[in-house]
Amino acid sequence: MAGIELSPGRRLSELRQQRGMSQRRAAELSGLTHSAISTIEQDKVSPAISTLQKLLKVYGLSLSEFFADKEEGHTPRIVINPDELIEIGSRGVSMKLIHNGTPTHAVAMLLETYQPGSTTGEKIKHQGEEVGTLLEGEILLMVNGLSYPLKAGQSYAINTGIPHSFSNTSTRICRIVSAHTPNTF
Repeated sequence: MAGIELSPGRRLSELRQQRGMSQRRAAELSGLTHSAISTIEQDKVSPAISTLQKLLKVYGLSLSEFFADKEEGHTPRIVINPDELIEIGSRGVSMKLIHNGTPTHAVAMLLETYQPGSTTGEKIKHQGEEVGTLLEGEILLMVNGLSYPLKAGQSYAINTGIPHSFSNTSTRICRIVSAHTPNTF
């Protein structure tokens, strides 16, 4: 089964069923509500990245494994074209994962685009480190309750085990290139 053949909700439903798990059990293990899982699996809502990560943790998959094409004997790509990047963002935040088709890798790299007024929303927290550079625009980085306004050309380095979020409070698009280790995507 190739991940790109099915909608994300349908794929999540199949993963849950393959593990012999009810929606209620998946909700219990992920910390989500039964109704949230039901609406996601029916593709009525697109899950936030943090929600998707919670579910995938229960199913034992990373984001890149979830979105990767499962071809037998697939040789990892050296050159990845723009249309081959894997979109894992939502709600005005585009996060395109640079992925060569291998199920495991040590570093994840993202091309991020924040529309004016968009935000990652809730505070994100996961094991590892993240470094990034603003290529264009402005972003407000919140780390452990402290605000760090950043402009194009500035970079950041954070411990992602500390709650953090990104918000574009400007009227212009913001673009960031970021790298994450260990790979949680």
